[in-house]
Amino acid sequence: MALEPVRVEREYHEGGPSKGEFLLGDALELLEPLAARYRGQIKLVYLDPPFLTGERFSMRVRVGEAGWRATAGSLRLETFCDHSGLETFLEMMRRVLAAARDMLREDGMLFLHIDYRTHPHLRLLLDEIFGPENFLNEIIWAYQTGGRSLRYFSRKHDVILFYRKGPKYDFNVSEVMIAPTAPRANHMRRHVDPDGRVYRSIRSNGRVYTYYDDDPIAPSDVWTDLGHLQQRDPERTGYDTQKPLKLLDRIVRCASREGEWVMDLFAGSGTTLEAARLNGRNFVGVDRCPLTVNLARRRLEGSEYCLILPPGEGAPRCEAAVEPGVGFYRVTLSAFDPEPGAMPEGVAGMDAVDNWSVGYLRGDGYHCMAQFARSRREPALKLELDAPVYAGDLALCVGDITGKSFYYRLDPNR
Repeated sequence: MALEPVRVEREYHEGGPSKGEFLLGDALELLEPLAARYRGQIKLVYLDPPFLTGERFSMRVRVGEAGWRATAGSLRLETFCDHSGLETFLEMMRRVLAAARDMLREDGMLFLHIDYRTHPHLRLLLDEIFGPENFLNEIIWAYQTGGRSLRYFSRKHDVILFYRKGPKYDFNVSEVMIAPTAPRANHMRRHVDPDGRVYRSIRSNGRVYTYYDDDPIAPSDVWTDLGHLQQRDPERTGYDTQKPLKLLDRIVRCASREGEWVMDLFAGSGTTLEAARLNGRNFVGVDRCPLTVNLARRRLEGSEYCLILPPGEGAPRCEAAVEPGVGFYRVTLSAFDPEPGAMPEGVAGMDAVDNWSVGYLRGDGYHCMAQFARSRREPALKLELDAPVYAGDLALCVGDITGKSFYYRLDPNR
């Protein structure tokens, strides 16, 4: 049966102990309502803004079953254009950083991820907004990827500026201790204990100090142990500027604790939000690229969160059947026809479906009960989903490959 389109601006998901929200929109336009809602509540803000590269960035989007099984059937769709001038960029960052400071708790911290293009400007801006006395680290994230320049020394690092809001900040370095890269080579005496562990000792002021070679150590401000994502890394989502999960895992764990709030106002591929979810933190993410909604649905599965979306445009024809069961409804998706011109050339029908779900229209939004998203493990579109009987009107949501979300009311009695 053909379905009745409905307009939805909030999509709710239920899951594990973490909770949060992802807002689709421009961070500048959302700063005021966010600041009003989260003033003094955020423990950690991580920001990975545009780098002023002058380039256009894109995301590899897989189309249909063929696209998920191989490189055939994939597209490159633009995510953002990094062409703003320096003055415009700095004015944007001034507003974002000021709002971020306002939303931080008194024991909160901020990490700003940049590179050589804007580093000197943003260091001064952070000193102005947070105060130079609250600067903690200039972290160098060094990696080995890409080609090598013969005209200058190859640029193989990013800078992460680390600031606290005030002197009562809660930095938990014990959560991110790492294995030593090499034994201590110094004047201390070398010993081996009965278990075969190597340790060193030194006497100072009448006391003997002992250090085992394999004891974890605190990272320095130069991070060489966290590699850049390689082209075929299974963690890759297709988003051009994606950062590795291990990088954000370290930042999230050292600067927040379970149940506290983590915020990313340039969420992009959603790595910060997934790191927060995996570590039991709550999260707030913002991004203006519609493609990030599909990434959020995948990476935030297993948590309780809300997608806040601007009203959708258009209403592709969608067909589905409903079969009542004992305590549930089985919904079978049978057709999805994008509107003319809505899809890249060559994409039509069910190949345009990236993900879909069934749930209920209730209160101020759509409550997802069951979801399917294509993946390497399940490239073929699953056509049946079961929704438990629940309060509200039975409904269906389709997320297409361009990041648009369409919602339809279902009538179980037809």
